[in-house]
Amino acid sequence: MLIIRSVLFNAAFYLSTALMLIISIFTYPLPRRYLIKLAGIWAKVCAWLFTTIVGGSYEVRGAEKIPKGQSIILASKHMSAFETFALVPLVDDPLFILKRELLRYPLFGWALLKTDMIPIDRSAGLKALRGMLLEARKKMTADSRQLIIFPEGTRRRPDTEPVYKFGISHIYHALEVPCYPVALNTGLFWPKGSPIRHSGKIIIEILPPIEPGMGMRPFFEQLSETIESHSNRLISEARAANKDLPPPTKTEA
Repeated sequence: MLIIRSVLFNAAFYLSTALMLIISIFTYPLPRRYLIKLAGIWAKVCAWLFTTIVGGSYEVRGAEKIPKGQSIILASKHMSAFETFALVPLVDDPLFILKRELLRYPLFGWALLKTDMIPIDRSAGLKALRGMLLEARKKMTADSRQLIIFPEGTRRRPDTEPVYKFGISHIYHALEVPCYPVALNTGLFWPKGSPIRHSGKIIIEILPPIEPGMGMRPFFEQLSETIESHSNRLISEARAANKDLPPPTKTEA
């Protein structure tokens, strides 16, 4: 049953994504907010497909902490593809920093252009960082957008050592807005690099904000410790409630 549910969900996920991209074409002549709204609907559909086909439930804790119409940073743990769409409906006008190469994909890249995200050339080093900070500040000042970012830069499996990038401190320092840490347990149910999807209770938790004005190094240490400690707690909760989940693996560097 596990394999059958996983195959059915993966097929439904990719079909719904393709359908959303086709429908999105009709929003291109309209203001950006219409495509953002469509993306939020798609995200809710994907979460519903996961809980319905794979089984289990999905809970967002602390969503009421996120202010409306205000520029903030959501700095999230990154374990799976689930949070890349699940965080979108939680804010009014999401802003992502993404690889420039993604813009080359038909439909998907066009949608990214329409939603006015921030593409960067990762090979450009410090020049890319400076340009990204200027662009993020411009967009957030003009439109009060909410930056969603994954400080580790890539997905990390549960039980592996975290690798946070100090660039998040530069972003926090430059933007001067509250930063909300986000903990989660999604990697237990949507494992990185695996087509298998496990049933259980997915939890995303919005934690109290780190207000602007903290030094870069203290901010970095508080953010990483907060995200890790709360994510580890959520992982422990899930394993205690669901004995069918894969056991802890050896910690990786």
